Parts: sequence; structure tokens; C-alpha cells
Amino acid sequence: MAETSVLFVCLGNICRSPIAEGVFRSLLEKDGLSHAIRVDSAGTSGYHEGELPDVRSMEICTTHGLDLSGQRSRAVRDSDFEDFEWIVAMDSSNLQELRRRAPAHCEARIVRILDYGDGGTKDVPDPYYGGRDGFENVYQMLVQALEPFLSEVSAGLH
Repeated sequence: MAETSVLFVCLGNICRSPIAEGVFRSLLEKDGLSHAIRVDSAGTSGYHEGELPDVRSMEICTTHGLDLSGQRSRAVRDSDFEDFEWIVAMDSSNLQELRRRAPAHCEARIVRILDYGDGGTKDVPDPYYGGRDGFENVYQMLVQALEPFLSEVSAGLH
């Protein structure tokens, strides 16, 4: 089976993209695809470089049986555009920034995660300034979008 790679991206890489990475890893494990799809997350900014995910992201994920404690925030690097086949933005602002920064020869598929969702909103809201409910909402949005996204990604594996 050919390997592919996915990078989830939000602004600071402490709230949304760590949750997306955690949920996606759990889906890969459930489907026996952990060996075939490499996963990471990053932020369009380096505000939180080296930090753990936001404690609220970690708490929501722990509630759902996911452990984010192995993740550390990092900024998107120029090499990510070559190293990942899929670069997945959490919102329109992240998507625009990634497309702006992508080199002309970029072959990565730069997409927005909620384009794989239920057809409602296209942006995963940043829960940073809100409470626990916002993080739970983000978790649920990502669960709904990541299953169809995984179907598309895994369809390309041989």
C-alpha cells in the first residue's frame, strides 16, 4: 500500500488542528491505516511554537478517548508544501494564507476540511476565546468532516 501524508492547519496549532490530528489518527487506527497515512498539524503562525495543545482541546479529546499530549505546536514550514500530499485548512483565512504561501510548483492538495462536511458552514470556528462548548462544537464538526475526508484520502492508496 502506498503511503500518503496529511497536514492539518489552523492559526496557532493549539486548538483546532491538534483536535483534527487526534481525531484523524483515531480514525486511521480504527480502519487499520495508521501505517499508510502520515499525519501532523501546524499553524499559519508561530505564536505557540513548541507548546502543548490548549488545555481545553486536550480536555475535550480526553473526554472522547483521545490523547493529544504527544503533540507540540509548530508553524507551517516551506518544506511542508513538498512533504505533505494533503494540506488541510480549518477555515477560509488559513486556506487563503496556505495558497498564498504555496510555491508555484506545489503539488500538495490544499483543501478546507469542512468542504467534506455536511454542506453547512465552511469554516471551523476558532474556539480560543470561548468556553468548553466551543471546543466540543469544533470536535463534533471535525468528526463529521474527517470521516468523508478519510474516504477520499484512502481511495488514493493502492
